[in-house]
Amino acid sequence: MRNIPRTVLPALAAVILAGCTPVPPAPRLEDLRQLTHGGENAEAYWAPDGNRLIFQSTRDGRDCDQQYIMNSDGSGQHMVSTGMGVTTCGYFLSDNKHILYASTHEASPTCPAKPDRSKGYLWAVYPGFDIYLAEDNGKIVKKLTGTDGYDAEATVNWKNHRIIYTSMASGDLDVWSMNEDGSDKKQLTKTEGYDGGAVFSRDGSKMVWRAYRPTALDKLELYRSLLKQNLTAPMKMELFVANSDGSAAKQITSFGCASFAPTFTPDGKQILFASNKHHCDSDDFELYLINTDGSGLQQVTNYGGFTSFPEFSPDGSRLVFVSNYQAAGKYEFNVFTADWKR
Repeated sequence: MRNIPRTVLPALAAVILAGCTPVPPAPRLEDLRQLTHGGENAEAYWAPDGNRLIFQSTRDGRDCDQQYIMNSDGSGQHMVSTGMGVTTCGYFLSDNKHILYASTHEASPTCPAKPDRSKGYLWAVYPGFDIYLAEDNGKIVKKLTGTDGYDAEATVNWKNHRIIYTSMASGDLDVWSMNEDGSDKKQLTKTEGYDGGAVFSRDGSKMVWRAYRPTALDKLELYRSLLKQNLTAPMKMELFVANSDGSAAKQITSFGCASFAPTFTPDGKQILFASNKHHCDSDDFELYLINTDGSGLQQVTNYGGFTSFPEFSPDGSRLVFVSNYQAAGKYEFNVFTADWKR
């Protein structure tokens, strides 16, 4: 320990004597609880009563994600999707009895081929993805989308009963909204480029989403070329805020990195999101908080790996998120909850 400053030694000695590893700084998170243990788990979102979570996971010997529901303490984990194709982006509806998620099971019962990442980090926007409405026991009630191309990334506002999602219905990756029964579809973004991962504020008046909108001709041509191959490159995305009808859109980040998975704070005044702004072009993501006008940026976590997909509980007291914090393997991602310290 010859190179350790003397000022650090008392704290280090206390840690050693306590026989524990210090928790990385996350001053606004208390009572951290790990709900899943092993595998690839992602995108956990609350039920309206705060007692359950829906999440996607690759487990049980499968090669791609299916949808699962668990109690908010991690118990009772069980699959609610068909077990066929690949799924993404599950969410509870406002009645607390139905769910929706995107799936490719009608296009093919097998997992679709993953992107060739020898060409860089790419996301697949599988054209077989459609959004399905199901009972919370897994019984599919209705197919909500049916146009050619990608339909996914849906979330629900429980006050205005609107679904916001990403669709290729216009020929580009745009944000759309519809009623909970799939009616009254409206296109909310129209600028060429990727727009997705959108959520409404709790009062339904605002929306926030991630976007990649290239203007340089070479980058625009690359975007178009990838899209023809049902691919997109997600490592240069910024956050935008607008009214819930898509009007008065404003860009609130300009990091030149990848910012995504935004969610409004319960009061609608700030946005919590994931970004690698501290290590651009890396897979090291932390949570950040920013005002809706783009001011007041704060770093919320410093776990030193991948942390993302935050969402506040219905009563605003807790946060759910996904992280590889203390993971046993490289591709292990788990669901955590913590109390949110205002």
